[in-house]
Amino acid sequence: MTAALGALTACVGAGGQSPPQESPSVVPGTSSALSPAPTAPGTPGTTPGTPAPTTPGPDGGTPLGSALLQPVWPFPTLAQAQAWQREFRSGGHQPWHLDPEQTALSFTQGYLGFKDVGRVSSRTVTGRDARIGVGLSLPPGAEGYRTTVAVIHLVRYGAGPDAPWEVVGTDDTTFSLTTPAYGSVVRSPVRTGGRISGVDESIRVDVRQPSSTPPIGTSCCIPAGGSAQPWNATVSFTGARDPVLTIVASTGGHISDVERFTVTAVRTG
Repeated sequence: MTAALGALTACVGAGGQSPPQESPSVVPGTSSALSPAPTAPGTPGTTPGTPAPTTPGPDGGTPLGSALLQPVWPFPTLAQAQAWQREFRSGGHQPWHLDPEQTALSFTQGYLGFKDVGRVSSRTVTGRDARIGVGLSLPPGAEGYRTTVAVIHLVRYGAGPDAPWEVVGTDDTTFSLTTPAYGSVVRSPVRTGGRISGVDESIRVDVRQPSSTPPIGTSCCIPAGGSAQPWNATVSFTGARDPVLTIVASTGGHISDVERFTVTAVRTG
């Protein structure tokens, strides 16, 4: 447990996933705030998707592997992150793991499958902790260009200056996923829920794991709307074999299929 708690600095494990093949160019943002979707009225306050770290790991990094922070993607375990680290040191294998922006975009487009969300809209990096906003791949000036679809929370997984970046969750404002609790143990079916502000929203919930390309469970589509209104859905899933699962809720349909999303990490046992 001690080794796991200091380790969330890894990338994809040996033979891990590559970033999206046709990832749009990265446009650095100027704001670290989460912008609501164009049709959604703002909701004051922020619901953090992942807890802030309270105890540093043995190398001064963010604790990972306990209920505090979970390794969501791309490395399910510290051993896989360390395997990539050795390959990188010997041959420069997959250097994108050292870039939090590229890791966030690869997570969004490659793992979650949100191909239209391919632009960095904001960046805040402090030591071994990063918050990367991702937005729609639209030309400057287009409706929705300045919208941040989600803010991805990443930390370094492992020790050393070449520890890879690992996604641990999202920071949420107008769309949150608070049930089940972050880091909790779940079984199928799992009850999900949170709050949403918006007009004519349609929420899809997927259960994903790094070792599977398609979702292992889906619930769609849940009508929602209003100001900070509760939403909920029950999702059945099968084939869970990874230690950490990703539950992702998304909504859209006004200018893109996915205009906001939020994720949480849960454990299988």
